[in-house]
Amino acid sequence: MLISHEYCLRHNTGIGHPEQVDRLLTVFGALRTPEFENLVRIEAPRATGETVALVHTRPYIEKTFGLMPKQGFWNLDPDTVVSSGSGEAALRAVGAVCRAVDGVMSGEARNAFCAVRPPGHHAGRDHAGGFCLFNNVAIGAVWARQKFGVQRVAIVDFDVHHGDGTQSIFWDDAEALFVSMHQWPFDPWSGAVSDIGACGNILNLPLREGIGSAEYRQCFVDQVLPRLRLFEPEMLLVSAGFDAHQGDPIGGLNLGADDYHWLGRRLVEVAEETCQGRLVTVLEGGYDLQVLEKSVAGFVRALSGLPVESSS
Repeated sequence: MLISHEYCLRHNTGIGHPEQVDRLLTVFGALRTPEFENLVRIEAPRATGETVALVHTRPYIEKTFGLMPKQGFWNLDPDTVVSSGSGEAALRAVGAVCRAVDGVMSGEARNAFCAVRPPGHHAGRDHAGGFCLFNNVAIGAVWARQKFGVQRVAIVDFDVHHGDGTQSIFWDDAEALFVSMHQWPFDPWSGAVSDIGACGNILNLPLREGIGSAEYRQCFVDQVLPRLRLFEPEMLLVSAGFDAHQGDPIGGLNLGADDYHWLGRRLVEVAEETCQGRLVTVLEGGYDLQVLEKSVAGFVRALSGLPVESSS
């Protein structure tokens, strides 16, 4: 299942900003090829303010929408830009993840990929950050609890940047496992091994710049999969960032498109093993358009049960 909305294209960040409209156009193009013709495509509903407030404080929500300009741009922080269409885009991004949770929990689909922007994993309860307005994955996790009675939720984040917003939201939540594989030292300068959460519910796996596929995959097999199996989640959500690719201008972990297919297969397998296949994945980073196209295609190919195409 693929969930998105054209309104996510209305989040205009201006010329030269890494998190640009063309990122999502590239993803749409990558998933429009004949091999994905059987992919069920769903239009994301518009989330309500009440849904956003499952995670974020009302003062922050009101302030964020109050700062949306009618023309031009406004910086919520040095990295996070909003324009006239950003509010609607953000509500569609949240709506996409909640719709994905609905589809997976109801048995409509085994898994889902949410092709949305703005991204979310740097947004905390009361602040924006790192291109992110609202924490899409975190809201999806709480939505699953509120609507379906899910208790134990796991979130895996393989963006090259640490998901500091997600970590802060679930820091003292024993029924939420947050696992992050990220480059270190690197922006946002969080995610140390010693950051384990108030309940030991956080696993940070900082990786040095320059590692490649073999070491990355070994870390995932040795650290991530055993922790997920031990936790036994009822649902698995994923912050899927594609900026650890060797061709990305921001990250430096030297992965290839085949690695994202490999990650997708491992995530599908562990979801089948631990939580009846309930897997919701959400687009985060990835800033080279050619790299993003190949990496997302490989990842969604894996979610769809299709073989890897080619090494890149």
